[in-house]
Amino acid sequence: MGGEHAEVVRLLWGPHPKPARGPRPALDLDRIARAGIEIADAEGLAGVSMQRVAAQLDVTKMALYRYVPGKAELVALMVDTAIGPCPATKARHGGWREQLEEWAGRLLDVFRQHPWALDATVGPRVMGPGELSWLEHAVSALDSTGLSGAERMDAAVLLVGHVRGITQQTRAAGPAGNPEAQLGSILGDLMQAHGERFPALTAALASAARSDEQDQAWDFGLQRILDGLAVLVDQRR
Repeated sequence: MGGEHAEVVRLLWGPHPKPARGPRPALDLDRIARAGIEIADAEGLAGVSMQRVAAQLDVTKMALYRYVPGKAELVALMVDTAIGPCPATKARHGGWREQLEEWAGRLLDVFRQHPWALDATVGPRVMGPGELSWLEHAVSALDSTGLSGAERMDAAVLLVGHVRGITQQTRAAGPAGNPEAQLGSILGDLMQAHGERFPALTAALASAARSDEQDQAWDFGLQRILDGLAVLVDQRR
């Protein structure tokens, strides 16, 4: 396969020829990817470089280049290794809604564990077998719904967007934790001082506080997406 993505395709999908004889190679792609992931988990994607990964593996930078030609290819390997193959869902034999609900929750856990993957998965790019297995699971969960192939793909992308949005909010909040709670507290203080300018927002925040319905952005968004898909599935049937 030619073109600018050929090397990424080769590294992600193989084949990876092994020497027929001689000493066992000191490195392999999995070790390299996991060294980069360790750095990115601690410092973010900006902390990853070929030099840093080489040092992490206690090899020279030139030795690393024998396996991975550059940072772009390194990051592609890191993403597919960090996201990994989609695990079998407990709801695999249940309905499509239960399957997608569990699937989305597991994907959220992955992105929360590796938030740097948000930055590494923007725009058109080659995806590896691990990452594509998640899309496969989501699309296959909708196989018997009557939705078209395009609609099943779009549904998976919509759910991924919700996962990414919540992960971004969590990352923006930093180690202090719950971003919705922090935002709600700030808005509450602002509405006490300026509530007459925003009566609808003031009333909504007061109602949410009384009913303990705050900080539910993940569940609320996920259930509304699934509700919308349920309406479409009913129409198709």
